Amino acid sequence: MFRRIFGGGAGGEKSEDVARLDKASSFSEIDHGARKVVYESARALIRKTTQEHDYQLVVLDATDESDLEEQSYLLSKEIHFQLLPAGAAGSPIFTWLDLAAESKSIKVAELTAGDQSQMLALHQFELAVIQCVWSRANQQSWDAATDEQLDAVKKEMSAVPASRGGKGSRVSAGASGQASERSAEALASSVSGMRVGSKRRNAASNMQPKAKPGRKGKKSAKKVDEGGNVESATSATTSSQQEQQEQRAGSISPVDTFEDAEQGADTVPLITTTADLYIYDPDQGLFMTREKGVTAEVFESGRFLYSLLVSTPDKVWVEQPMTAEMNMSFAAREKSAVWNFFDSDRACYSWLLRFSDADRFDEFQRGFARLLWEALNEDKWEKAKVEEQKYVIGAYDEDAVMSDAQQSDGDDRSETERAVRDDDEEDEVAAALGEEEEEEPDAGNIGDQLDRMPIAADDHDSNSRLAVGYKFDRSFVVRGNRIGVFKHNEDDQLEFATTIDHIATPKGRQFNPGKVLLHDQDSAMVLMDPSNAHAVYKMDLEYGKVVEEWKVHDDVQVENVVPHSKYAQTTAEQTLVGHSHNGIYRIDPRLAGLKLVDGDFKQYATKNDFSAAATDEKGRLAIASNKGDIRLFDKIGKNAKTALPALGDPILGVDVTADGRYVVATCKTYLLLIDTLIGDGKYRGELGFDRAFPAASKPIPRRLQLKPHHVAYMDQEVSFTPAKFDTPIDGGETSIVSATGAYVVSWPLERVKRGKVDGYTLRKLADQVVEDSFAFGSSDNIIVAMPQDVQRQTKGELRKPTRSSLAGGARSSGRYS
Repeated sequence: MFRRIFGGGAGGEKSEDVARLDKASSFSEIDHGARKVVYESARALIRKTTQEHDYQLVVLDATDESDLEEQSYLLSKEIHFQLLPAGAAGSPIFTWLDLAAESKSIKVAELTAGDQSQMLALHQFELAVIQCVWSRANQQSWDAATDEQLDAVKKEMSAVPASRGGKGSRVSAGASGQASERSAEALASSVSGMRVGSKRRNAASNMQPKAKPGRKGKKSAKKVDEGGNVESATSATTSSQQEQQEQRAGSISPVDTFEDAEQGADTVPLITTTADLYIYDPDQGLFMTREKGVTAEVFESGRFLYSLLVSTPDKVWVEQPMTAEMNMSFAAREKSAVWNFFDSDRACYSWLLRFSDADRFDEFQRGFARLLWEALNEDKWEKAKVEEQKYVIGAYDEDAVMSDAQQSDGDDRSETERAVRDDDEEDEVAAALGEEEEEEPDAGNIGDQLDRMPIAADDHDSNSRLAVGYKFDRSFVVRGNRIGVFKHNEDDQLEFATTIDHIATPKGRQFNPGKVLLHDQDSAMVLMDPSNAHAVYKMDLEYGKVVEEWKVHDDVQVENVVPHSKYAQTTAEQTLVGHSHNGIYRIDPRLAGLKLVDGDFKQYATKNDFSAAATDEKGRLAIASNKGDIRLFDKIGKNAKTALPALGDPILGVDVTADGRYVVATCKTYLLLIDTLIGDGKYRGELGFDRAFPAASKPIPRRLQLKPHHVAYMDQEVSFTPAKFDTPIDGGETSIVSATGAYVVSWPLERVKRGKVDGYTLRKLADQVVEDSFAFGSSDNIIVAMPQDVQRQTKGELRKPTRSSLAGGARSSGRYS
């Protein structure tokens, strides 16, 4: 990250360009309060001049590749350079004085610098300016500057300059309405939740590790493979070879943030432990040693805000807020914690802490789970009931085995399961991804070259929803106010059939369906109109027309509708289950007037913020919320039999196996698999839908997530689509499918039951996945909708994560192009 921002290593004065900012937006000049936009799109850099210790701030037109036109400013205290974190339209801005301007008043230069997501890069650029200003003022390299001296320069430049006469002599950024009196402390506080602790450091000088002694002769290197195992290797290498190895390992730079001088002077860490620090190198497929014996601490950085700090006495390696996006993963057997960090350019890194003993690991795991729960729920851990605390802590235990898991790894495993090697086998193979056996190239999708869905020249819509048929082999894709219909041919490929155009209410008002649900043996489709929260619409699929409006209730909204039972679409069942943010009810379209069934209506007094629901084959209901809790009902209109606590992340989707035994809930960065079987007590052997779990023995959810080093290789944030079980006709689900970004991911259910939660397979497609689902009656065929395409994938095409499967193997039909 240092090289991307500063263009060189520590001691950047040896480079002509000391720092760069490639993601700025507009550059303007303000004179007498009048703004003139110089460049609509700009970039900035700091350039060393021919005069020693002098530097220029250079602004260029980002659209002009010739770089012939530029605006330059000598960096000194007098220009009062500063970063204002909230300019016009909420964008941070750099502002300074143009001392060379021929004006009786001070002319202000203003660079609108992207958005709040880039604050780390902006602060890095600001620090480079401060260092250059100090270097000019003291006529020596900035490496000699202390933190206190740099802070003094920053505060001096943030002060209001003296007037040069006339109006507009204040550095006010004119039209943007920003006041230059904003203190350095206020500017520094813009990186909220990122600065903790009492240690102070020069972030630029700490970006690269200091040179270690003993580069020549024998070198003992320790590496950690993908499972967290430490691999020792002693080899005689030349100095040149070692330097190349260190340069490659060091190319993934540690990440720092800034803190102001006064913050956290007396802050006491909530968690303190020691461990060894590693970082994942995708080129080698290994976790490389970064530092032995680091201190890992968690500090409170605000109300229910916590930050992780990994450091040594003279260096900070990692500092970041504790959020679900960290994708934290714990491996008790290896006594390691692995997580992701996204820098200001959204580049992804995977860090690993390996603890010396089980007690240190357990203390860190439990402390992290507790504090993350507090951050997500904005409540104190002590207020949670004992059984809720056990539920939360148990969700991070990756080694637990579910009660009905098959203990044998014999030939009863499916082909997909056998393709995923057990962890014990993985310990015996090389850790490098490149040593995996090469995969055969794809044969191609036979249906890819079939007729395309006609797209009008002015159509700018993308696919937004997917509905897979139950009785007939059809798949339906919503695109704006049209629905594309695809049939499954004899080769189980998708073939475009027709388009249903101009979706409109019975009164002729066109709308874009929000959610869709097949109904009445696939003869109809229930549509939700985002602009009408109190009704749903019935489309006759034979005529391709909306024929009825079902008004549910005047005062009760419709957030979602699900089938009466899991496979009700295969029958003539007319009723549906609906929910609002705090109510659950049955919808019967045969009723006159309002369609809500009063006898099957459960309204909660508080806002539960229900977000997703699903039914099993008997019509039992699981409903989840944006708060993260899950309720299990045996009947609509009654109280829930079981209420499962919230981990704190919003639940985006939920599905239930046909027999009601398992529930899978989807959060943004992980899935939760829950066994509803009651294991002890009076109702032992019954399900949580029918009876309440004993207070002391609620089920322990299995947390399914991608390995952080796989996420680092993907180089994108995890954002799962609602996960679904496969749908074999005779029951007995075998797998779970979801997607994130361009990757379709599947977990073998039996393997997860045995505690092998990381045994997933995946496949990278040509575009982002919008929605995915198993074809009805199949444990193999997966229908996938992308913004401009719809495809059939098979579980057999999914592979264990390797360099090949993570990087490619995608195909695109261009069906909508």
